[in-house]
Amino acid sequence: MKKYLILIISPILVILFMSCNVTNSSQIKVKTGLDVLIEDKFKILKGMKVGIVANHTSVDKNGKHIVDIINNFENTKVVAIFAPEHGFRGEAAAGKYVEDNIDPATNAPIFSIYGKHRKPNSEMLKNVDVLIFDIQDIGSRFYTYISTMGNIMEAGAENDIPVIILDRPNPIGGLVEGNVLNKNYRSFVGMFPIPIRHGMTVGELANMIKHEKWINEAEKLELKVIKLEKWNHQMYFPQTNMNWIDPSPNMRNFNEAILYPGMCLFEATNFSEGRGTEHPFEWVGAPFINSKEIIKNLNKIDLKGVKFEAITFRPKDMPGCVTNPKFENKIVNGISIKVTDPAKFKSVNFGVHLIALLRDMYPNDFSINRTNWMDKLWGNDSFRKMYNNNRSANEIINAYQLKLKKFIDLRKKYLFYD
Repeated sequence: MKKYLILIISPILVILFMSCNVTNSSQIKVKTGLDVLIEDKFKILKGMKVGIVANHTSVDKNGKHIVDIINNFENTKVVAIFAPEHGFRGEAAAGKYVEDNIDPATNAPIFSIYGKHRKPNSEMLKNVDVLIFDIQDIGSRFYTYISTMGNIMEAGAENDIPVIILDRPNPIGGLVEGNVLNKNYRSFVGMFPIPIRHGMTVGELANMIKHEKWINEAEKLELKVIKLEKWNHQMYFPQTNMNWIDPSPNMRNFNEAILYPGMCLFEATNFSEGRGTEHPFEWVGAPFINSKEIIKNLNKIDLKGVKFEAITFRPKDMPGCVTNPKFENKIVNGISIKVTDPAKFKSVNFGVHLIALLRDMYPNDFSINRTNWMDKLWGNDSFRKMYNNNRSANEIINAYQLKLKKFIDLRKKYLFYD
């Protein structure tokens, strides 16, 4: 009888044990660099005049903004705020210049570093003892916050001002893919020789930028990274238990974020990337396509962790998000893209396959019509040239694998997390 009881009870105990583990895991919340700094009572900032590079994502676990937190802390004063693309409050559309202003809460000047200036000058920094960078990045090379971070680090080096990076999770995890930037194609949407999807946090990337000397006077820079707690490279944003805050007006959820490294390439084509709808980068299309036929052909390719649905949509002006979107007020045949398994889905590979497929299906209609922009996004002209020569998606992807492997080997010594 005891033998049978053990056989019956043991599976129950296993289920209960697993349930406890799941419950405990779901309660784990990642601590950002800002949260860690708060717990340490801002010891490293005591008595300092602080310049902060921040936007609307720069909040602690309770949703309180870094500027308000630091300015209300004893013996610490915010004397300058630096606003990146989309502005200090994150309300400016992509590419729109940001204006200087005054922060009413602190009376500190807000200097735009996405307008006439892309880097703080000595006049802006004259009262600053230390520079802090605290912005939620998205994990893609052409998302401009990491370019701003590089400029801030360079300004710190040139003006003998220490820089502190408050680390935040890479929301799309540690997977690395895509072409590595050729320095001859350096721009504000690609400043460093890294892949499209670099798989690093901003803190890890800052560490790499300094020690690889990718900025002027890097050896002079005093850099400190306040690291994350309870995060690793296998985690995606939903697993952090943090609240999603749109990092920019057209980045509204995790699905869009993980699609972005591949789907942003459609900005350089005559195909809608979904701007002007509630689903940018999740919806793509054009009036001339047959959505069901495209999906049928996509399903023949070995694309893991993703599913598709045929849709129609009508792009329109959306103040603060986009003006004059492609196919404005026209009915567009499109595809809705949903990532079902982030660990298996490769966004850049998917983008390349979809573009190559559209070229083959619609040779007289589909095109890369913004050639310079494609070269900037891709990081050189290889994609465009191979596309024009009717090379397959796999050939395009295989062409950059050697340089990608070299980057992956290089980055190992700059990672802070498992």
